Amino acid sequence: MERMMDLNKDDLPLMANTGHMLVKHYVLDLDASFENRIIAGTIVLFLVTGDKFKETGRGAGEECCSQSDDACRDGTSEACHDLHATILRAHMSNTGHKDFAVSDQGEEECFHESGHHGNSEEPSGISSSKSSCDTEHHGREDFVLVLDCCDLSVLKVEEVDVTAVPGIEKYAKSVGLIDASERLRNLRNQIVSELVSLSADCWREQLSCYAQCSQAPGCGELLFATGPWSLRIRKAGVQTPTNFPHAIRIWYKTKPEGRSVMWTTDQSSRPCVYTVGSPINNRALFPCQEPPVAMSTWQATIKASDCFTVLMSGENSPEPLPCQEGLCSWFYYVTMPMPASTFTIAVGCWEEVKRESSIKDIPFFPDHEHRLVKQQCGHMEYPCRLRSPVAEAQAIIPHRVFAPLCLKNRCEEILLPLLPQCLSAAHATLGTHPFSRLDVLIVPSNFSSLGMASPHIIFLSQSVLSGNMDLCGTRLCHEIAHAWFGLAIGARDWTEEWISEGFATHLEDTFWANAQRLLHEEAKDQKELKALLRWRRLRDEVENSEEELQVLR
Repeated sequence: MERMMDLNKDDLPLMANTGHMLVKHYVLDLDASFENRIIAGTIVLFLVTGDKFKETGRGAGEECCSQSDDACRDGTSEACHDLHATILRAHMSNTGHKDFAVSDQGEEECFHESGHHGNSEEPSGISSSKSSCDTEHHGREDFVLVLDCCDLSVLKVEEVDVTAVPGIEKYAKSVGLIDASERLRNLRNQIVSELVSLSADCWREQLSCYAQCSQAPGCGELLFATGPWSLRIRKAGVQTPTNFPHAIRIWYKTKPEGRSVMWTTDQSSRPCVYTVGSPINNRALFPCQEPPVAMSTWQATIKASDCFTVLMSGENSPEPLPCQEGLCSWFYYVTMPMPASTFTIAVGCWEEVKRESSIKDIPFFPDHEHRLVKQQCGHMEYPCRLRSPVAEAQAIIPHRVFAPLCLKNRCEEILLPLLPQCLSAAHATLGTHPFSRLDVLIVPSNFSSLGMASPHIIFLSQSVLSGNMDLCGTRLCHEIAHAWFGLAIGARDWTEEWISEGFATHLEDTFWANAQRLLHEEAKDQKELKALLRWRRLRDEVENSEEELQVLR
């Protein structure tokens, strides 16, 4: 059975069986209720079969697909296409059936909890319980999808009938000459497989299809069980990841005490909630796959009272849309695959800090060339800015600054002028910014760090606004550096996170020296002084800290 974690001793349990199934995209539709201090709604997961299962062998369902592909190649593809159209038309006229009952009581006895507490994904998603949960299949055990989950109330899990989306049949291939129910299941999974594998040039079409599929009706509730660290989902009679539903919808709500988000008040005593970069990451915000190797994209619609501003990790800068009386919705999306732990949200009465229109951002290019040699990208396919000549020439990406009302003037005086200088200095050193825009938010005083970088958004402590510009500029440069090292490039394992921090710490000195327009000797002296101070601080920490506190977990 899963056990509770001692944050002072234990590693974070990574339960998700990413080797068997991998989430490629999340669609969130959530409401933020400050009255109840909960975030509630749905999340739709689009999945593919994982590499480990592909390596160990194909399931029976895959063999059927292979046979049908051969039939299409033999000249029956037109007949197969007609067959799919017939299936879709028939099914769209009757999509309200319920195949399975949901249960969150009594399932714990059926699902084997391994108690795995390492820094890698759980080795197997196949239930190894001695008591059979599936008596209809002569003791053969159902495949179990395991997601990282904590401090959430899961209400319902269901398969999504993506075939109900008008026009979706163009993503369907042959599903073979098998019985109707199996054919329909394979059709749904093939549609999802085709959708997630669309080329980077089709990202707008892909996002639109994700949105439509996320609103499609359910076609059968799935069995699930929750533990302290995981959500386990199965479909009766399905023994392989290949045959497991590739699109599932989870209805859930957070808990006020959930450790992924902080419900608090800002420095102007107005309510707010934000992700705090906690030791348990985002698993108390939504069910997900936490291992850093689990890369996914996402899109999210967040509803909140019209007095709030919703900031989030997203490539776009949305305008709020009135959806109900007194409520507005905000829509964000991300097309660069990243770990779910980098998802960030902040909802509050934030004030946007704007400068006078007469002041312009002036790019800074140093006299000597620091920029790295541009190379061909070798990452997975997505709409990459590094290949865009327009993005390459953009020294200062679009940016906004938000803060509580009482700190607005201080941000206008210190932070706002520094931001374009630091962005330009980073571009002069490393080239194209990995992300298309940036929001900077001064978070509440209970924030436990000086800063935290996430895709398209940086959280800064109010402490950086004290004193002169040096502290603010240095910290801003550090967090901007994480766009390259920590986000666009990251460690495969959290115990190696020091690598990202090392690069960001090194680059903050280079960025800040460039932003200050220091001469070469001045920049060298400043870097040497900071290096000495860091060495002394590290030496003191090692001499005065217990050995177990000196090891990353």
